[in-house]
Amino acid sequence: MRKTVLIIAVSAAIAVSLAFAAGSPQLFKQKDLKTWDRNDVAGGTGTLYGKFSFTRNDAKKSDTIKEIGWMTLKPGASIGMHKHTVNEDAYIIVSGEGEFIGDDGKVIKVKDGDITIARVGQSHALKNTGKTDLIFLDIVAQDSEK
Repeated sequence: MRKTVLIIAVSAAIAVSLAFAAGSPQLFKQKDLKTWDRNDVAGGTGTLYGKFSFTRNDAKKSDTIKEIGWMTLKPGASIGMHKHTVNEDAYIIVSGEGEFIGDDGKVIKVKDGDITIARVGQSHALKNTGKTDLIFLDIVAQDSEK
């Protein structure tokens, strides 16, 4: 069983690599998204669960969008305040509720349908203050000239 899973994983990794080598894919099916979970991001608490089409580690230097992911913060989990020095980071809240702290330090309640952004030079943080998962899309972009 483990050998079969390993063969499937290696085959999928090769297919993704070939797709990127042939040109940037335009469609990323949910079943093919890659997991990248991180703990205590930027001094926050808990786990930030991520399912990505691609991450900044995969994007080409010439690509403007460096990362797109479905993110989940469990109740009480947070992403700590951090500054974006070379890229921009947008959160599109899909479900749940939380608190966003922007560059001005103000705490603002967010819920499904809200969109936040940290431009180059700005800071931000996000915390799940609700009783259910806070699910959001995370889109990171960077000028390909930089």
